[in-house]
This record gives sequence, structure tokens and C-alpha cells, in this order.
Amino acid sequence: MIDFFVQNNTGPYGLSGALLMSEELITFRAEVRDWLVENCPEEMRSPLRSEKDACWGGRNFTFQSEAQRLWLERMGEKGWTAPAWPKEYGGGGLNRQQVKILKQEMTRINARGALYSFGISMLGPALLKYGNEEQKQKFLPSIVRGEIRWCQGYSEPNAGSDLANLQAPAVDMGDRYILNGSKIWTSYGDFGDWMFCLVRTDPEATKHQGISFMLFDMQTPGITVKPILLISGRSPFCEVFFEDVKIPKDQQVGELNKGWSIAKYLLTHEREMISWTGLSQSGTKSVGETAMETIGGSDGVLDDAFLRTDIAKFEADEMAFALTIERARDEVKAGVSLGAVSSWFKYFGTELNKQRYNLLMDIGGSDALAWTGEASNDGKLARDWLRTKGNSIEGGTSEIQLNIVAKHILGLPG
Repeated sequence: MIDFFVQNNTGPYGLSGALLMSEELITFRAEVRDWLVENCPEEMRSPLRSEKDACWGGRNFTFQSEAQRLWLERMGEKGWTAPAWPKEYGGGGLNRQQVKILKQEMTRINARGALYSFGISMLGPALLKYGNEEQKQKFLPSIVRGEIRWCQGYSEPNAGSDLANLQAPAVDMGDRYILNGSKIWTSYGDFGDWMFCLVRTDPEATKHQGISFMLFDMQTPGITVKPILLISGRSPFCEVFFEDVKIPKDQQVGELNKGWSIAKYLLTHEREMISWTGLSQSGTKSVGETAMETIGGSDGVLDDAFLRTDIAKFEADEMAFALTIERARDEVKAGVSLGAVSSWFKYFGTELNKQRYNLLMDIGGSDALAWTGEASNDGKLARDWLRTKGNSIEGGTSEIQLNIVAKHILGLPG
């Protein structure tokens, strides 16, 4: 699995069917197709082989090739790394039908996402809604161009599932805040340039009321980052420690002590992002194709009837989930709030991803258990299978998501 690398790809099922084409949209499709043919390097027209192939951008990012750098530069200049964002903030300014066309045309040539970014998938939407004009002008264009790599400071050692119980204090010192404490499970914190972070600014208020939303440079003195190793032998997660970290007042987003509203809004985007791990990525083989290549069958039909049934059920669920997400995205762009539905997406998507890797392990048999060696790509499948277990924890545990669905969607009593 490649973590969170989905915001610029729709996957084989991520298309909601043919659009009703106006002349304007027909012309737009032709322009997009021509632009992609001319500007997408051939090397960028193939699936990601590993996490190293993904472009996260940022001031310390090392491009794997000139083609990767050029693809980001061209897409960033066009605003198509964030195609629906307003042009005045560096985005593409496209409407929802145009965004679909862009994704369809990228899928048609197997184009990789030019940029994978928490700035685009999480922080950007929050800044567009809650940031002031100065913050939007300062941060959003640099996010679109991939100049800043963001990480998220939410969970704490004693405030994971109960996020609102976070305690890291940011004390008002007049022209700045002084932050102490720590955060945990910070994805790619060791690579982040900046952090968007929840801090406690009023220790006397109720836990939901005394929280503020801050932005700060990870090179600020007093910040220490320590990676956390998972059972897969790899991990994107880190623990981050703060010791008298100075945060300028103009890096507070939204109202003081009102950060919980921003946190909840951002979480809907994070959970939707994580839910996409449940869908196949553009250009990758389906579970069924993998089974036929590995095990084989007669006349194009997998011989193992039980495995065939499990795969068929999985791929039907995957298709239904993808179409549901597309419908929900259309509703959101039409002004309907996603709200608690993001929790259902997050739960179902992570369960799908675990099912996919369970099936792939079944298909691979004992060979899938290999942990080292060139033949197994250093145990990639086994490590990815173990990594999926974390999907049901990050972004809010599955149990928490089910509680939210029960209360806010099904209307069950608490």
C-alpha cells in the first residue's frame, strides 16, 4: 500500500459515469487532453512502484528524476495540483465537472498525481474556510506549487481517540505564544516543513472550548522529532516534542479558543482522504487480475471457487463504495455538508483496504510471507498487509467512527 497517495487519482472505479457534455465541456476536454499529451512526461505515465516514486514536495524533497520535477512544476503552474481551488490562491479554478474531466483524462494516460500533500487534502480546505486573507495569500499558492510539506499535530499520548482532551499548552506572551508538550502519531513529521497543530490556549475552559489552531515552521527552535517504528518494520509516524517553541500571533488560524470547529472540519477531509486507501489506484492491477496471474484458471475463470467468490464480493463492494464517494463529492460541491458521512467513508474504506490485503496474502500463499530478498521486494506485500492494520487507528479509530455513525447518521441513543 502507498499511504494517502490518492487525492489526484480516481482509480478504476472512481468515475461516476459519462458526463452530459456541453459544447464548452467538450472543448475543455479536448484542451485538457492536448495539454496532458504535451506536458506529462512519459515517465510519469505509469503507476507508482513504491513510496519513493511519490512526489511530496517541500524544501527538503529530493526529486527521483527530472521528469518528476518537471511534472510538478507544470501542474503547479497550471494550478491543477489543486484544480478546484480558486485561481487567486494558485488553484485551477475549475468547476466540479471540469475537475472530473481532468481526472478522467489523467486516468486515461495513467498519469501519476503530480503532488501528494496534506496541505492539499487537509490544511488547504481549512484555510480556505477559516483563514484570513493574509494567511490564504501566504500559504495556499505555496501548497499548490509543492513548496511546503505539511504535517499534522493532533493526537497526544493521552489524547488519541478523545482528541478534545489534548493538553499541549500554548501560553500567550503578548506578541507570540510559547508552546510546550508533545504530539504523537504525526505522519511524516520527520519530513515536514511546517505543522498545523491543535494547542490548549485556555486550560480553564471546557475541553472543546479552550483549543486553538496554529501553524508553525518545524525548524523553529525547541522542536524535536522522533520516528516510531511499526510492526511492518517501517513507519511514517513520529512523536514530536515542544520545548518553549515560539509561535507568532499571526500564525493562529481562526478565533482564539475556537479551534475545535476547524479541527472537526479538517477531520472530515482527513477521513475522506484515508477512506480512499480502500480503492484501487489508477493503473494498478485488480485483485482478480493478480489472482489469475498468480494462481491461474481455466478459460479466464479462477479455479478456486471460494477465492473467486471472495474476490467478486470485494470488487463489487469496491465499485459501490467508489460510486458513493463520487456522489457525495458532487453533493458537497453543490453545498451539502459531508459531516458525519466522512466517518462512515473512513470506516468502510479502511475495512476494504484490509480485505484487499487479506485476499492478496491468500493469493500469494506462503510466498507472501517473505520478509526479505529481491524476489519479494524486501517483503513488500507482507509489510503492506501489516501496515493496513494501522488504517483503522489513524484518523480516528474504527470504534470511534462507528459511534459517530450510530449517533449522527442512524440517530441511535448515546
